[in-house]
Amino acid sequence: MEDIAKWRKAGSIAAEIREYGRKLIRNGESLLETTKKIEEKVAVSGAQLAFPVQMSCNEIAAHYYPPFNDKESFAGQLVCLDVGVHIDGCIGDTAVTVDLSGDYSDLIKAAEKALDQALRITKPGIKLSEIGKVIGGSIKEMGFQPIRNLSGHGLAEYQIHTYPTVPNYDNGDQEALQEEQIIAVEPFATTGTGLIHEKGVPNLFMITHPKSARVGFVRDIQAKIQSWNGLPFAKNWLFSRWSEAQVNFALKQFKDLGILQEFPPLVERSGGMVSQAEHTLIVKEKSEILTKTD
Repeated sequence: MEDIAKWRKAGSIAAEIREYGRKLIRNGESLLETTKKIEEKVAVSGAQLAFPVQMSCNEIAAHYYPPFNDKESFAGQLVCLDVGVHIDGCIGDTAVTVDLSGDYSDLIKAAEKALDQALRITKPGIKLSEIGKVIGGSIKEMGFQPIRNLSGHGLAEYQIHTYPTVPNYDNGDQEALQEEQIIAVEPFATTGTGLIHEKGVPNLFMITHPKSARVGFVRDIQAKIQSWNGLPFAKNWLFSRWSEAQVNFALKQFKDLGILQEFPPLVERSGGMVSQAEHTLIVKEKSEILTKTD
């Protein structure tokens, strides 16, 4: 496999950043400042962000990023920390859940156990539905529900979500994994009904296919976004150079041009609490887990 050393290095750094971030999540600490610290750690790690660091709390499963003027502090939340870094487009994607309330250790164990059991059976020839069956069954055995409309996914250079989709329940998919595919297995467990929907204001975006803009500073903002190689970005990242009004104007222009993809927070529909666990791996007879710590 080409670039295998880069995939391994990205996975190793992602694991290091995940564990660094886990230790920073403490009651009384600012969500915004904690996010900044984790992203600053990535900047000096030898890798780059594959997507903005996400810390989604309680019923929010994914895609939460604090706005630039956010004042919220951690105070007893259940926090899903999702980290992705890349080396020249080779991505390590990993997640962990931190319980600041002391009430949800079993819910965390449900996602972690499901991930562990899924990794044990993941090899060439295994059907995607079989992985989903193991994940969903493991979570249900612990008295919770898998989130059925979130899934694991393939990874490719500068592509976070690509083929195949790795389900978190038995969806009947008979497609089999292939030798040396790179995938992320990503169980979500919830106290709710097991479905998410988009809810809230997006702070995460992606440009799908660049188009020329008329206004000078809008072209400059698009050029900056293009320097991230088509990967997702946070609105906050642009405020070091442009004003909030300029950034909002540019994003509206991109939306009008039909080139902006928005990622609002993904919230459990019934308000259930959510835990997440995730590893990136190379599919082999004994799969190589890239984001495990020693």
